[in-house]
Amino acid sequence: MLVPLPTTAAPTLVIDPAAWRIVARESGPVNYYSVKTEEGTTFVRARYVPPMKTAVLGWQTPDADRTRAKGLRWTWRARTLPKGADECQPGKGDSAAVAYVTWKRGLRYYTLKYVWTAAAGTKGRVCGRKRNLFVAQDTVVLEAGPPLDVWRPVELDLPAEFRKHFADGDPEADVPDFVGIGIMTDGDQTQSESSADFGRFVVVLG
Repeated sequence: MLVPLPTTAAPTLVIDPAAWRIVARESGPVNYYSVKTEEGTTFVRARYVPPMKTAVLGWQTPDADRTRAKGLRWTWRARTLPKGADECQPGKGDSAAVAYVTWKRGLRYYTLKYVWTAAAGTKGRVCGRKRNLFVAQDTVVLEAGPPLDVWRPVELDLPAEFRKHFADGDPEADVPDFVGIGIMTDGDQTQSESSADFGRFVVVLG
C-alpha cells in the first residue's frame, strides 16, 4: 500500500507542466507530448501512435533539495489504454501513463516505475525487478484498466517507498538523494495507440 503523507504544512516544489524536458538518451526523434489547459487546469498531454519510438520527459531535483524530498503528489488520467498491455508480462510492457521516481547513491540509480496499464486485475502488483551494480528498479501497478478520462490523485511518502522496495522495509535505512522524476506514455511493445494526461507534480520537502 502507498503511505499517505503527513497533513502538516511543509515547503514544496511545484513542477510547472512546461518545465518537463525530453530525456534524449531514452527517447526517439518524435516528441509526442504537449502542454494543454482545460477549465483552468494546465497539464501535459501524451499521445503515442505506433510505430513511433518511445519518448520520456524528465525533471531534475535542484541540488539543494535532493536530501530534503520527503513526499510526492500528482494527478493523472488515462485516455487510451494500449491494447493487451500488461507491465508484468514480457513483451507487453506498455502503459497509458508512467511516472519514474529516482534516487541516486554513488554510481547506482534506484528507480520506482509507477504505471497505469491496461491489464485489469493487476492493480497493486509489483514486478519488473532489476538489480545490478548500477540500477535497482521495481515496477508498481498503481492503476489497471478503466475508468478513462478521470483524474486520479497519487500521494507518496518517498522515504517509506524507498525503504520498502530497496531496504527490506528497514525504517532506519539511509535514503539517498532524490534526483528526479520521469513521465512516459508508450505502446511500442503492443504496437497500439496509448494516451494520457499528467497533471501538476508537487515535491514535498522536509
